[in-house]
Amino acid sequence: MAVTQFEPAYARQCFPCWDEPSFKAKFNITLLDVPSELVTLSNMPVDVEELNGNLKTVYYQESPVMSTYLVAVVIGLFDYIEDHTPDGIKVRVYSQVGKANQGKFALHVALKTLGFYKDYFRMPYSLPKLDMVAIPDFAFGAMENYGLVTYREKDLLFDDQHSAAANKQRVATVVAHELAHQWFGNLVTMEWWTDLWLNEGFATWMSYMAKDKLFPEWKIWTQFFDHESSEGLRLDGLAESHPIEVEVNHASDIDEIFDTISYKKGASIIQMLKGYVGGPHFQNSLATYIKRHAWSNARTNDLWAVLKEECNEPTIDKIMNSWTKQEGYPVLSVKMKNQTLEIKQSRFLYAGSHDRCRWIIPITYCCGDYDSLISLLMEKKSETYDIKDLLSNITDPARSWIKLNVEQIGFFRVKYDDGLAAKLRYAIEHKCLSVTDRLGILDDSFALCMAREMSLTSLLTFMKAYREELEHTVLSNLIKIIGKIERIVADARPELMNYIKQFFIGLLLPAAANFGWDPKQGESHLDAMSRGDIFTALAVLGHEETINEANSRFNAFLNDRNTPLLHPDIRKAAYVAVMQKVTSSNKAGLESLLKVYRETDLSQEKTRILGSLASCPDESVVYEALNFALSSEVRKQDAVFALAVSKEGREVAWKWLKFASSDKMKEIGKFFGNKTQASMVRTLKQSMEQIYINSKWVKTIRNDKDLAEAVKKLANK
Repeated sequence: MAVTQFEPAYARQCFPCWDEPSFKAKFNITLLDVPSELVTLSNMPVDVEELNGNLKTVYYQESPVMSTYLVAVVIGLFDYIEDHTPDGIKVRVYSQVGKANQGKFALHVALKTLGFYKDYFRMPYSLPKLDMVAIPDFAFGAMENYGLVTYREKDLLFDDQHSAAANKQRVATVVAHELAHQWFGNLVTMEWWTDLWLNEGFATWMSYMAKDKLFPEWKIWTQFFDHESSEGLRLDGLAESHPIEVEVNHASDIDEIFDTISYKKGASIIQMLKGYVGGPHFQNSLATYIKRHAWSNARTNDLWAVLKEECNEPTIDKIMNSWTKQEGYPVLSVKMKNQTLEIKQSRFLYAGSHDRCRWIIPITYCCGDYDSLISLLMEKKSETYDIKDLLSNITDPARSWIKLNVEQIGFFRVKYDDGLAAKLRYAIEHKCLSVTDRLGILDDSFALCMAREMSLTSLLTFMKAYREELEHTVLSNLIKIIGKIERIVADARPELMNYIKQFFIGLLLPAAANFGWDPKQGESHLDAMSRGDIFTALAVLGHEETINEANSRFNAFLNDRNTPLLHPDIRKAAYVAVMQKVTSSNKAGLESLLKVYRETDLSQEKTRILGSLASCPDESVVYEALNFALSSEVRKQDAVFALAVSKEGREVAWKWLKFASSDKMKEIGKFFGNKTQASMVRTLKQSMEQIYINSKWVKTIRNDKDLAEAVKKLANK
């Protein structure tokens, strides 16, 4: 099999060209002397195919003008399935021979998504065909080559019997993202890599628009904060972040900006901007932008110009430049004083916030209910707002809570004073707040704790409010936070680990009891995903009942791969549970998992198994698992999935690098000093900063005099 990957600047290695996005051209592709039995694909349909014995020459139709990085060729043995859009566009999904049926879901998503984007952008898909190809060995998740999109198998293929609900959503997400690029990126291309976010931020955001249209039952916008904004806030809270519009001076710098800032922060400020100007105005603006710059290039300022015209908002560029041209984001410190809200902004940094930056911030807040929604624009470092009238309408003191950043539309964090925080905790316990707002408060609280602006004792006490939580997105974020706290406490206060685990198990058991092990008739897509997340977390925490039940179901699965006792949604949980019982003297579970790994040809199943191997508490077994991940049986692109999820595994995998050691941070810097490629300099600096942050957090936790007593009480409730 032969597959090209020219983004960002590799077309020059294949043919002479001006290999920059602004130099668009028409391309005439010809493939010479290809074995006749192989499928040959390029951006455009085949024009003429000439056979010469066992070889063939394939001529393709001339392409429209496009950038060099979008040129593509794929050659190999493939099966395919196909269908047509209502306006005659041929859409095919290519896969390895024998896997064609696994492309049905992606084909369905592609057909519907093309129609949705055509209507939303008021511009049809611009080529006569669209091919989507599943590539077994592919370093990227996917690549949006014009008319010939390439994917990792796990991001395009879906097996009804053996893929999980999370796999289904992943396929829909990646397909919708890559097809959004056919407009944002391919039809209208950023002028230079500085504006990469116009490609990736919009493709990420538009994928949510498409998924919401195709699968409204997924409640995809409640997942947006957890999957996109939360991750963007996490990276952008580092001093070693970078602006969305980042200067790129050399081809070697480009790879580094394909990161969370361009994708997730980019998508998040788009969502914030849409909330500020309104959905209809925003759609009109995007349609005008696409029409105006089709077959050409654009810069960020071109987008602002259209928005100013369409929305009659002359200060759009001033507002948005504060978000795209400077790195970081604000934390709003909120106090209540004499029925007046006092709000102060400063830059949030995990290493310590400061007030040298200023943003123009679209803010929303409500008081007691969502009918009292107030919108405003904060332009100064600090503002006061009289809310006497809002409070006068509230007769029940329990409803006197105030929530800023309603539905987490804004890309910032909020730090409430103790009184406001206590009222929000009550509102969370009594489900007065929306799913997204409960999620946002939890995420902000954890970030403030990591930044040492909130004690771990206070955070854990606050987390009690989520004991009865059943919503997928909140549970997903809660489980991530549980994992991070468990790891930091293992370093800072290992003597408290059993109490911490007991408390976390108690937080999750109500949800486990609600979802149960087996699918329920008519249950939601989100409940199906929650089931797997909950039982995986309980297995990692060492919950004995979960581990025993999962092992029992796994044994049934070994005897019958189609048993209903081990639904794909809970297989990762079962595999992790199996590894909890593996020891150097009893490796039966490991051997059974490797047997399943070797028998399956489903990449999603292989990924689940790889992701469980290093969760074993026995260090010698972890060594063996890591060695397997680096063997010829595992594709290089997949080895990363074997990273440890247990403390023991982490210590083995990074034996020379203590998780929270400032000394090791210096060693890393010295080691990489003269060995670092330009494309990884920023990533290395970010990793070193994270180690520094963790080292400071560990010291703070060790000095938390109230923690031991609080954890013991929480564990026993």
